[in-house]
Amino acid sequence: MVSVIILTKNEERDIATCLSSLLWCDDIHILDSYSSDNTIAIAKTFNVSVTSNAFVSFGHQRNFALDTIPVKYPWILFLDADEVCSEAFKTAVLNAIQSAENNVAGYYCCWKMMLNGTWLKHCDNFPKWQFRLLRKDSARFTDFGHGQKEYQVKGQIGYIKEPYIHYGFSKGWSAWVERHNRYSTQEAIARLQQRPPFKNILSKHGSVRNPALKSWLCRIPGWPLLRFFQAYILKLGFLEGNAAFMYCVNMAYYEFLIKIKMNEIKKQQ
Repeated sequence: MVSVIILTKNEERDIATCLSSLLWCDDIHILDSYSSDNTIAIAKTFNVSVTSNAFVSFGHQRNFALDTIPVKYPWILFLDADEVCSEAFKTAVLNAIQSAENNVAGYYCCWKMMLNGTWLKHCDNFPKWQFRLLRKDSARFTDFGHGQKEYQVKGQIGYIKEPYIHYGFSKGWSAWVERHNRYSTQEAIARLQQRPPFKNILSKHGSVRNPALKSWLCRIPGWPLLRFFQAYILKLGFLEGNAAFMYCVNMAYYEFLIKIKMNEIKKQQ
C-alpha cells in the first residue's frame, strides 16, 4: 500500500533500527549518497533496494528519488535513517492512505524528538510539520533553508498527527554541532532570500506559520536568548529535565550562528 524511501549517508549506527521498524513494508528503497561505512552492507541484510546518488541538497535528493526509483505503490513515505516508524505511526499512515480522497496530494507528518530517552515535546515545540507522505506524481520538493518543503502540489495536503520517532542525537553532540554549523549557513541564506510573507505568521496551519516565524523572529535583537527563554521557560521545556536544558542551550547557539552569518552575508552584499 505504501513504498518507503530512506535517504542515507554513513548511517551504519542508525539504519538497522530504522529498517527494523519497517518490517511490515514490502517495498523499501535506500537512496544513498555514497556512504564510506557499512550502511549499504547493513541495509542489504534487510532485502531492500539500494540506489546511489551524490547529495546536493535534500530537495534535490528527494526529487531524484521520485524521478528514478521504481516504487511499487502509489503512495510514498520518506524517512531518514535516524527516524523510526512506531506501530502507532504506521497505523496512522495506513489509515490516512485508505481514507484519502482523490484530491489529496499527501500529508504533513510530525516527529517525536528524543534525547537521552526523553521526549522533548515542550522545548522542541511539538508538533513541527514536514511533507513526508505523498501520492506519486502529485508533488515535488524544493530546497528551503537546510531542508526542503513541498512544491508543485497537485491537490490538498492533510495532517497526520501521530508522530514518527526522531533520534536526532544518535551520533552524539559533536556530530550534531558539526551538522548544525553547516545548516546555519543554509538557514541564514534562506532567511534573507526566501522570507515568507509576514501574514503567514497568522496562519492556522503550523506548516505555513512556523517557517514565517523563524524568518521574522530572528530579526529581533537578542533573538538567540529569547529563543532559549521561549523554549525552556514559556513552552515549559524545564519540565523535561537536563536533556531539555542541553537542547535549548544548543538551539540558542544554533540561532546565534544563523544570526551572525546573516550579518556576514549582508555585509558582503
